[in-house]
Amino acid sequence: MKQWMTTLLAACGLAWACGAQAQDAYPSRAITWIVPFAAGGPTDAMARNIANRVSQELGQSILIENVGGAGGTIGAAKAAKAAPDGYTFLVGHIGYMAAAPSLYARLPYDPVRDFRAVFRFPDTPLVLLVGQSSPYQTVSELIAYGRQNPGKLNFSNAGVGSTSHLVAAMFASQAGMEVTPIAYKGAGPALNDLMGNQVDAMFDQTNTALPQTRGGRVRALGLTSARPMAQFPGVPPLGEQAIPGFQVSTWYGLYAPKDTPEAVVQTLYRAWSKALQDTQFTGQMAGQGIQMLPEAEYAPAALQRHTADEVQRWAQVIRQAGISLQ
Repeated sequence: MKQWMTTLLAACGLAWACGAQAQDAYPSRAITWIVPFAAGGPTDAMARNIANRVSQELGQSILIENVGGAGGTIGAAKAAKAAPDGYTFLVGHIGYMAAAPSLYARLPYDPVRDFRAVFRFPDTPLVLLVGQSSPYQTVSELIAYGRQNPGKLNFSNAGVGSTSHLVAAMFASQAGMEVTPIAYKGAGPALNDLMGNQVDAMFDQTNTALPQTRGGRVRALGLTSARPMAQFPGVPPLGEQAIPGFQVSTWYGLYAPKDTPEAVVQTLYRAWSKALQDTQFTGQMAGQGIQMLPEAEYAPAALQRHTADEVQRWAQVIRQAGISLQ
């Protein structure tokens, strides 16, 4: 009997040790980050850049799964329903994590209740662009025409609920003019038609607009950042021009299904925190027009609060802009 009990205790101890080792070994296989847009756009580019660096800290691959459609809500819904086992995450975005509840009558997920925040990415301001042959040389000229000709200015965007759509609506509302939104299936096609003079203007993220402005294919009129940016010399913030106080950035974050264990969240957050200590990595992002944040703002709790606050903020913006439910 004594020998049997000894054998049983030894087996239990071995099982416990193996279980502990299995926990400590996370992640033991590749992780998937769902990006709810097509490959090649600004959200995809940001996700791949950060995933590559975080995977180095984790010692495990991070795969990007592009699940586009419906302004990012299809991919977000898929992530919300994923197993909370630490192997599927959502690359969240201001559009489908903050604005979507006020844009869609039947949203199949709740950005706050159905996810738990893992960490926030750096922010990306936007820049107001016109084609190189556009007659508008300043923001004031563009606004003056828009006020005198309601609905005649058209702004391309990356799709309903995209940052380029929402910021253009916010801009038009605060400028006291009516513009016509032209939705595309991604930022790339929207920018291509701007460069081809098929549309009048567009708000694009600074990191993806930078090569086109430097190449002279588009002209930058104003930034949505609080301060001027060295990457866009001579381009003032919109808040210093025709719309005092105008400021907005595209924000991103990594989210997990709501029941994902805290230990998993902390593992990912620690890996990201280590990546942020790499000055070469952060310097490269800053050089692309991406804005680094104070350290505390990257934390899971900070992102969770920010998400809830942004849902309320964009509900007001969408209501004031008169954007209809989808």
